[in-house]
Amino acid sequence: MTSGASGAAPRSPRVPYPPVDPGPAGVDLASVRDTPGEDLVAIGADLRPGTVLEAYRHGLFPMGIGDLGDPPVGWWRPEERGVLLPGALRMTRSLRRSCRRLRVSVDLAFDDVVAACADPDRPGAWITDDVRLSYGALHLLGWAHSVEVWEGEPGEGDLVGGLYGLAIGGLFAGESMFHRVSDASKVALVALDGLVLTPSRPAALVDTQWPTEHLESLGVTTLSRTAYARRLAAALREPQPDLARAVLPAPWGP
Repeated sequence: MTSGASGAAPRSPRVPYPPVDPGPAGVDLASVRDTPGEDLVAIGADLRPGTVLEAYRHGLFPMGIGDLGDPPVGWWRPEERGVLLPGALRMTRSLRRSCRRLRVSVDLAFDDVVAACADPDRPGAWITDDVRLSYGALHLLGWAHSVEVWEGEPGEGDLVGGLYGLAIGGLFAGESMFHRVSDASKVALVALDGLVLTPSRPAALVDTQWPTEHLESLGVTTLSRTAYARRLAAALREPQPDLARAVLPAPWGP
């Protein structure tokens, strides 16, 4: 098993818990107002960790509006938001087999996961160096996390998939995922579901930004902007999870 006798995820020792306060946002994000029919609600500002963290608390996420995600930074709050809720994950028989075949870790190779997600040759590439630096800083502060999927032992075998995002209370805001073998990104989502959407955290949610057919096939549903705001408020009241030291779900844990 990837987890050893205790079931704890192989992890990076550099991730602090509880997370470190990054300081205030550089702009007043609470004053951002929605425009009917528009997902993009503001342009500009910075990607300092305090700004990015506060944005997610207000249902916003950053993505550059230039080519390949270049500046200026856009702040998005979609009218239709993709979310994975507790108990909603759908697993096929083939995905269950992939979960048994592949190994999983948490926060063991955060920079490598972000680099794979940022590959400029991927369709729809948007992750810039500024984004990588910002989320790398949030990782070192204990807010940003990765789930890695391996062929072979974690940290020694081949990194074949993964995802990364921010954990704030019961919210996991997924930023991006990648795969190099079939089902690898799905396996990462299965592991994340078992870590975040536990029975003890009924208000938790995984935010996937926009819904897609691929994500909907895995159980992601669509919430209106208003419904998402209500769910987000409840999720933020959940305790902060220690994902880097959490016990992995089956079949990787005990």
